[in-house]
Amino acid sequence: MPTALVIDDDRSMFHVIKQSLLKCDPPIETISVSTAGEGLETIRKARPSVVLLDLMLPEAASGLELFAQIKEIDAKLPVIFITASGSSDTAIEAMKLGAFDYLQKPLDVLKVRELVGQALEVWSFMHEPVSLPVNTTNDEEATLVGDSAAMLEVYKRIGRVASQDVTVLIRGASGTGKELIARAIYHHSHRARKPFLALNCAAIPEPLLESELFGHEKGAFTGANSRRIGKFEQCSGGTIFLDEIGDMPLALQAKVLRLLQDQQFERVGGNETVRTDVRLIAATHRDLEEMVAQKEFRADLFFRINVATIDLPPLRERGDDLLKLARVFIAQLGAEMGKQIQEIPPQTLDILRHYSWPGNVRELQSVIRQALLQMSGRVLLPRFLPEAVRGATAIGEHADLTAEGGNSLGTTLDKFIDERLRAETHGLYEEVLEIMERQLLKRVLAHTHGNQVQAARTLGISRNNLRGKIRALGIVIEQAVNIGDEPADEPAPE
Repeated sequence: MPTALVIDDDRSMFHVIKQSLLKCDPPIETISVSTAGEGLETIRKARPSVVLLDLMLPEAASGLELFAQIKEIDAKLPVIFITASGSSDTAIEAMKLGAFDYLQKPLDVLKVRELVGQALEVWSFMHEPVSLPVNTTNDEEATLVGDSAAMLEVYKRIGRVASQDVTVLIRGASGTGKELIARAIYHHSHRARKPFLALNCAAIPEPLLESELFGHEKGAFTGANSRRIGKFEQCSGGTIFLDEIGDMPLALQAKVLRLLQDQQFERVGGNETVRTDVRLIAATHRDLEEMVAQKEFRADLFFRINVATIDLPPLRERGDDLLKLARVFIAQLGAEMGKQIQEIPPQTLDILRHYSWPGNVRELQSVIRQALLQMSGRVLLPRFLPEAVRGATAIGEHADLTAEGGNSLGTTLDKFIDERLRAETHGLYEEVLEIMERQLLKRVLAHTHGNQVQAARTLGISRNNLRGKIRALGIVIEQAVNIGDEPADEPAPE
C-alpha cells in the first residue's frame, strides 16, 4: 500500500489529509509526525511514497533547509508543501529546487487527493525499475516481456542509448508500451537517481501545455494568480518524458527546440532566462516525417529529437510474445484479483493468438482483466473472453472489406465497429483508420503488382511514406515486377 507522510504540528491538518486519502482507490496509508527531526527519521526508516510538509514547523530553521535534507535521504521522493495563504514564495523557491507542488491552507480535499495521486504516479515511475529480460529473477520489477526478433532489437537499442545523454524518440502504435521503454531508459541511465517526470502532450489543453512545461509568472494570463514552476525547471538534473509529442502545437515546438539546444527558456509572461539540465525522451504514434512534409511539425525539432530512435512493433508482429505476455498478465492480475488459474486451454490461447490486437499490449491487458472478472472456477475457458475477441476475426480479415458473399463494405465495417464498441475500446478512430488504410494499400499494391514507386504515385504520397506505412501495418509484398521503365521495388520487410 502506498504511504503518505505528513510533517505538520497541526493535528487537525493531519486528520483532514488522512480522511481525504482514505477515500482514494486504493486507499493511501497516512503517517503523521509533528517535528522536522521525526520527519527525517521516519523517511529513513519507513520510506514513504510521498511527503506533505508544512513550511512553518516551529523547530525547523527553514523549510528549504529541511527540504534539502529530505532530498539528501531520497532525491526521488515527491514532496508537496503545505503553506499558509499568501506565503507561497518559499514553496515556489522549493519547486525550483525540485519539490513536486504545494497546497495552500485551508486545504481543498479534492486538490489533496489529486496532487497526492499525481505524486504517487511519479513515485512509481522513479522507484519501480524496469528490467530487460536477461537474467532477471526479481518478480517485483516490471519486466519487458518477449524475445521475438523485433523486441530483441528494441532491447539492444535501449542498451545503446540509456547511458548516452542524448534525446531519444520512441515510435510505435498506441498501446505498444512506449512509456515502459522510456522508464527502462531512465532506470539504466546515469540520471536514474534524479527525478523523472512524464507528460502527455495530447492530454493537456493547448493553452495550458506551455505553462505545464515552462511555468508562468503571476499575471501572465487570466487565472495566473501566482508564479508557477514548470516541469523543465522542476526536473533539472533529471529526465522528462513527453508522450505524444506529435500533438504539440507548432508555437510551443519552437520553445522546446530552444530548450534542447541551449538548456534555457523563459516562463510564460516572464523575461528572466531560466537555465536547466534535463534529458528528453519523446514518444509518438504519428508519422512525424509526413507531418514535417505537411508543415504540421517543425523539421528542426524533428531532427533534434530524432538523434536516437527506438521503433516498437505492434503486438501482432511479435509472434509468441503475445502468449508470454498473456500468461504474465494472467498471473499478475489473477493474484491482484484473488483468482487462481490452474489451466489455460489451447482453445483460449488460439483465440488470443488469432485476434488482431489493434489496441496492442494495452488492449491485451484489458481483455485479460475482463476475462478474469467473468471467470468462475480455475480454468480460463474461451467463453470468459470478451465477445469482441471471441467473435472478431483477425484485423487482416476485417480489412478485406469487399462485397464478396453479399456483404457490403458498410455492413462489414459496421460489424467491426459494433464489436469494438462492445469491447469499450478507447482507440476506435485509429482502429477504423488502420483497417481502411490497410485495405487501400493492399488493393493499390495488388494493382501495381507490388511496385511501390507506382503505388506511391497512385496514392499521392512519397515513397518513403509508403514504405513506412507498409512496415507499420505489417503488409507483406510477396513479389515485385517491372512495369514499363520503372524499376521494381524490393519487397517490404516483414
